Amino acid sequence: MIDIGSQFGLGMFSWLVLPLMAWSLFWKGLALWHSSRRNKEWWFIILLVVNTLGILEIIYLFGVLKLKLHDLFKKN
Repeated sequence: MIDIGSQFGLGMFSWLVLPLMAWSLFWKGLALWHSSRRNKEWWFIILLVVNTLGILEIIYLFGVLKLKLHDLFKKN
């Protein structure tokens, strides 16, 4: 078994690498999708470039857009 985290010096926290990548990818994809559907070009660029483990994406979705959890996957 290949230990991905040890290649990056994470040692005993190497098991966190893949779950954090999945977490970040999920929120980034959701935020990018919502920003593009609303024609928010600047938000799309910022969200695409800045990596914050989903924190910026969550702020955008719930703080800026004021979405509720049940609205995240609705098609308008």
